[in-house]
Amino acid sequence: MNGCIHFLLLFNIVWFVSLRKLKLSNIYIGTTVFFVPFYLPTKEQLKVVIIGGGYAGIAAMTVLSRYASNIDLTIIDPKEKHLKVTHLHETFRYPLADLFVSFYDLEKRFDCRHICAALTLDEYTLQQWQTDQYLVVNKEAVPFDYLLVATGVQENDVKRLENVLSPQDFMIDAGSSLLNKLLAESPADGQPITVVGGGATGIQFLFEIQQFLRRKKISNEVRLIHAGDRVLEKFPDGFASYVQSRMSDLGIDFYPNTYYREQQGETVLLEEKQTGSSFELPSMLSVIFSGKKQGQSLSANAFGQVIIDHKQLNNIFVAGDCAHFNSFGSNALTAQSAVRKGQLAARNILRYSGVIKL
Repeated sequence: MNGCIHFLLLFNIVWFVSLRKLKLSNIYIGTTVFFVPFYLPTKEQLKVVIIGGGYAGIAAMTVLSRYASNIDLTIIDPKEKHLKVTHLHETFRYPLADLFVSFYDLEKRFDCRHICAALTLDEYTLQQWQTDQYLVVNKEAVPFDYLLVATGVQENDVKRLENVLSPQDFMIDAGSSLLNKLLAESPADGQPITVVGGGATGIQFLFEIQQFLRRKKISNEVRLIHAGDRVLEKFPDGFASYVQSRMSDLGIDFYPNTYYREQQGETVLLEEKQTGSSFELPSMLSVIFSGKKQGQSLSANAFGQVIIDHKQLNNIFVAGDCAHFNSFGSNALTAQSAVRKGQLAARNILRYSGVIKL
């Protein structure tokens, strides 16, 4: 098997093992997230509104639909379709359209309602919603018994240039189309492609780009720029060592402890982390994975209920990247963490709304 398949196989195995461990000892709360909710409804119909149709919102929706037959579920999202963003690297091999799921289809599948709208949230608004038990969307009052905020956070800003790509670009067009266009238009024929960021997403794109170039018999090389001393720092050392060895086998240059500054024309400007010395390398394209913005999260207790000014909002929960749980456990800005938080918040909504509040 080629290097890309080796990497993806090992990545999936490690993640599966991690999930197995999490099932045995979830430390967000005193019981496991994966335990079926003990739910005895107190109302004929439970109204739940979810703001945000990303991974956390969809995970919460599936749990609520599965365990509550009396639920009136509304999901509010400004898009018409949910995008599987963790699969964007696959668009070097498959159409981008394969990664979209329309909210219309989700409405039919989960017997819910989708409202296409964007909402502006702040602490005052959340407190008002807690008091009113409804929110106004498109001039319509939408009542709720429980509200789940799962709006996520934005990616870090990337300077917009013709030969600089960020994750947002791959949400609009397939990786194969973007790269084919840039290769055809670039005056820097044969110069390397620079990938910035050695996290899981950056590594997935790195291998996909390298394999794409090989399939097309294109001579451009690929390099990785990373601020840390090894890739995949959130994974075991052995995993990082294997990936770096595969990079070496495939001829991918690796620059650890190096800061990316900017792409200027057909040159990428870099800085050594330890010495602060600047240097530049030829580069026809930079693909930037700089992570997500910090400091946009809502504080929550161990059960996912929003905390504002040390006061718990009993009927408003939060999940996903926009949530910071004041408890042991993962607050990482990852899709896996978002899914777990969405599942947890949904199960705790059912526990809290039942006859016996667990």
